[in-house]
Amino acid sequence: MTNGLVLAIIGAALAALLAGIGSAKGVSLVGEAAAGVVSVDPSKFSKVLLLELLPGTQGLYGLIAAMFILLRTGVLGSGAEALTTQQGLGFLAASLPIAVVGLISGIMQGRTAAAGVSITAKKPDHNGKAIIMAAMVETYAILALLISVLMILNIAV
Repeated sequence: MTNGLVLAIIGAALAALLAGIGSAKGVSLVGEAAAGVVSVDPSKFSKVLLLELLPGTQGLYGLIAAMFILLRTGVLGSGAEALTTQQGLGFLAASLPIAVVGLISGIMQGRTAAAGVSITAKKPDHNGKAIIMAAMVETYAILALLISVLMILNIAV
């Protein structure tokens, strides 16, 4: 296994790992808030469930970026390519936008969605506003995924 391939695999792992950690933390923050609401009023479960699902997307975005890296390098598929160190560093660098933004936005979206659970508890008819507020944070994770994928696809292998 070449140094370049090792660096590319580290990049794939970082994308999935850090974005996944952000999602796990965000989902848990919302789950804690939602559990309190549902214990008092079980009829609000479906409304708070949607808010809890939102921070989970960052982990999926990290997984998508990791899969792109693994597919482009041949780790998943026909056989791993012999990558130069420069190519490996390119894949590692390409993983960083979704890795870092996924970590931070997953946690921040969880905090925003947890606040939205509070809105839903007090005024269930304002649940849509809570969803929109949490979804605004999602924009930055989507942009980071887009940048990572564009970078990955433009590394010559």
